[in-house]
Amino acid sequence: MSRPTFGGGDLPAVFPDWSPYRDLPAAARAYLRDPEVALDELTAALHGAPVLGFTLERFVNEVNGVWQEVAVCDGGRVILWHGEDVPPDDGPPGSMTSSLRVVPASTVTEVGCRRRLIRTRAGTLRVDSVDVYLLLSSMDETVPADDGSPPRHDALRFGKTLDDGGAGQIARLEEFARLVASMVGRPVRPGVPDRSGAPDNPRK
Repeated sequence: MSRPTFGGGDLPAVFPDWSPYRDLPAAARAYLRDPEVALDELTAALHGAPVLGFTLERFVNEVNGVWQEVAVCDGGRVILWHGEDVPPDDGPPGSMTSSLRVVPASTVTEVGCRRRLIRTRAGTLRVDSVDVYLLLSSMDETVPADDGSPPRHDALRFGKTLDDGGAGQIARLEEFARLVASMVGRPVRPGVPDRSGAPDNPRK
């Protein structure tokens, strides 16, 4: 995931922890500023498909613009909702954008997960951060074709740290990565059982 800013930097912000919630609506309402906008878009895209796993992100940039994202896996697709405040010069106060992207699981060619481990004074290792990428078969359209750079594949990127999300969200992101990784290179089968404990209908 990219993190655009309107002034060149981010301000730290602490939001409620969504990781204890296995139910998508409960997690969204606990964590997002605009959960109903996100849930309306995601419900339409899911069209009754089960929610097998998800990860959420939110931050505030230096001019208090809120950036929100939800990534959901239903066993055959990765569905992403993205909400972002409009910069002050680009629209009336309070304006935001709401975007939806649906990525078929068959287009995910590779899943990578990198952990940073910190050794404590007691000598044990703990996970300090995790970075996940989903490499797609589609090409990255943000790279100009005439600037001399070689073409590259599109990718979805996610990250959590102990300071930004905490141990619970790190674990949930790793769980999401394992779920998507389990589908790479395998035929998508209908009726995949719900392995997360979340209800089939995300609006319940």
